[in-house]
Amino acid sequence: MFEFCVQHPSGIEKAAYAMQDTKIPHNPRRWNMTYNILALLPSLLPAAIAWAKSMTDPVIRNGSALTEQGLSVASAVGVAMPERIHIAMVDSLPMPQDETLRNVVCSTGLFGPDTVGLTLGYAILIAEGHATRRLLTHEFRHVHQYEKAGSIEKFLLAYLAEIATFGYFDAPLEIDARDHELH
Repeated sequence: MFEFCVQHPSGIEKAAYAMQDTKIPHNPRRWNMTYNILALLPSLLPAAIAWAKSMTDPVIRNGSALTEQGLSVASAVGVAMPERIHIAMVDSLPMPQDETLRNVVCSTGLFGPDTVGLTLGYAILIAEGHATRRLLTHEFRHVHQYEKAGSIEKFLLAYLAEIATFGYFDAPLEIDARDHELH
């Protein structure tokens, strides 16, 4: 598929830390990934942003607003404006139409058979039958991260750089979301 090799942290990788007070860890193994998404990120980011924005409008228009309890839980995990959140229940999470972007999100573990939630700004998509408190608080924490970043563009730059650098499970923004899950 993609064969790229990056020996040192790039400006994109450093941007992933713009939202955090963290130094980039020295992890050469991650910089030498076979599927080095960091090298592709500048060309993928516009497609990722366009796709994310195209997904948010229908969810905000047609999705469900949070109940009082949902507003309280979202606030508890750090969301500043929980009243802006809307949730759409879907049969399955939509895949990007762009073939390269679709291949990257699948190869990095960002999307897969176990993916049941997706947050894009204040729009949250949840696969039918998976709307648990744990998943919702995880996704609400991603809303907080979007708020902290200031825009979908800035969040996606940081988030995708982390996925490319650390992998999905070890990405700091994913660790933060898991740390704020309420059971």
